Amino acid sequence: MPATAAFPARLRRVLTLWDLLFYGIIVIQPTAPLGSFGVVATVAQGHVATTILIGMFAMVLTAVSYGRMANAYPNAGSAYTYVGQEMHPNLGFLTGWSIALDYMLNPTIATIWCSKAAMNILPLPFPLWAVSFAALFTYLNLRGIRTTARTNAVLTVGMIAVLIAFFITAGGYLVRLSGWSGLFSLQPFYDPATFSWERVSTGTSIAVLTYMGFDSISTLSEDVENPRRNILLATVLLCVITGVLGCLEVYAGQRIWPDFRTYPDMDTAYVSAAGRAGGPIMFHLMNFTLLVATIGSSMGAQLGAGRLLYAMGRDNVIPEKFFGYLDPVRNTPRNNLLLTGAVCAIGSLLITYQTGAELLNFGAFIAFMAVNLAAIVRYYVRTESHGLRSMVVNLMPPLLGFLVCLYIWWSLRTPAKIAGFIWMSMGVLYCAWKTDLFRTRLTLISVPAGE
Repeated sequence: MPATAAFPARLRRVLTLWDLLFYGIIVIQPTAPLGSFGVVATVAQGHVATTILIGMFAMVLTAVSYGRMANAYPNAGSAYTYVGQEMHPNLGFLTGWSIALDYMLNPTIATIWCSKAAMNILPLPFPLWAVSFAALFTYLNLRGIRTTARTNAVLTVGMIAVLIAFFITAGGYLVRLSGWSGLFSLQPFYDPATFSWERVSTGTSIAVLTYMGFDSISTLSEDVENPRRNILLATVLLCVITGVLGCLEVYAGQRIWPDFRTYPDMDTAYVSAAGRAGGPIMFHLMNFTLLVATIGSSMGAQLGAGRLLYAMGRDNVIPEKFFGYLDPVRNTPRNNLLLTGAVCAIGSLLITYQTGAELLNFGAFIAFMAVNLAAIVRYYVRTESHGLRSMVVNLMPPLLGFLVCLYIWWSLRTPAKIAGFIWMSMGVLYCAWKTDLFRTRLTLISVPAGE
């Protein structure tokens, strides 16, 4: 029976909890913490496993808020929308502005990492590789070339197979080196010779890059069986799975290469650790696996940046003529992709992976804090009940999530915070200009697809 005005067509709710989890694992990727391993180890004085676990605590709390806001806005799946609709459109714009920093820097640091990994295969100059990768990502996205869900699933299974092979190789290496006791050590979590809570906190502010993309599950709200239960549960479980797997991965890397001062290249330190455990074959296998994973995530991140800017442009909160343009043939946000491609190419030549990751997390954590506040407003401030149960269920989790995210955000290095504050100040000034010094409200109607 065809859909009518009385019975409009709807998406079928066919996705289960396990479907959501597998989708989230594909988006985040099982190799997520490995690209930043060397940077975090250097900053945190070797305590990468500890930073991953602290980051997991913060992300689980925030995942609860994302899941609950997805229940309130099942068609949205966007911090830009959650904050704009629940708190104030102008705050929603500033949240979107912070996310734009996140989205534009994600492909930039991926370009830096891909270029370093490609130099392990063919030692061409870094600038040549960086410009080539930025141009490749932009070209493929302009052409509308996207990997299929089946391809992503195959790649994810392949990554898991490589990780299993690495764990077996790493275990054998550690047993040969120190006997069975070499497999177990508290040193990756706490080394009294180098532990500093300040350094670990700063390392955590970078290590949370591992979890970026966990909120993607909320974009599937209309396709899920029992979304009020499964979106929240899947988002939290995804953060836990990512954290536990990531902790095991970096634990193995730290046990293989405990001296963080001696990495040949900080950006590709995990590849070097794999090579120490398994020789040239494992070195190149891990290098290729992470290169493929990073290429895929970089393309997706650039496309996400283009879509976010398009959504904001379509709302005319940023110039609609430029940012709200779609290529009539490819149906892609052409101007935004060219802009982000240029930012990617230039940025990869001007900043380090560490600086880019810190700036990315500066923007991301503003969005995380804003979503936690939006959850407080919706489920505590605007409810009639403010008793003990409401306080425990509706206030404490998002408040604790906000405070932990605030602490990690503030633990970023000073240069990153200065650059981030400059970016946000530009957003505030632009918003003031658009709203006649905040006397009017912006109108937010768009949902950034795929955010």
